[in-house]
Amino acid sequence: MATLTPDLAEILRETNSKLQTYFDILVQQETPVQRPASPQLIAELLSELRRTGERLRSLPARRDAQLEEVLAEYRRKVERLRDVLPSIHAVLLAERARLECERARLDSAAEWVRRSRQTL
Repeated sequence: MATLTPDLAEILRETNSKLQTYFDILVQQETPVQRPASPQLIAELLSELRRTGERLRSLPARRDAQLEEVLAEYRRKVERLRDVLPSIHAVLLAERARLECERARLDSAAEWVRRSRQTL
């Protein structure tokens, strides 16, 4: 089990680094234009969380200080994500509403074109 801990600690360090990168991208995207997170970013984030969750199921009962430190950092990142998710959700809902309005406008324009052609 002693060999598992450094491997798991290293995996969690990589995960923490990726989570920080995702946060940086999300904050950068949301600040200037309130643009939604890309589907690819959300998919990568969820995939990373799932993979890490699977690995955490195999946590050893006895953990060294190094692993505890990395776990604490991961916990902070996940809590930060929990805090950020409502704003991401709000931006995505606003984008969805905008797209639905645009679709309705295009449908209306297409209908106008169809009717115009019928009267010619």
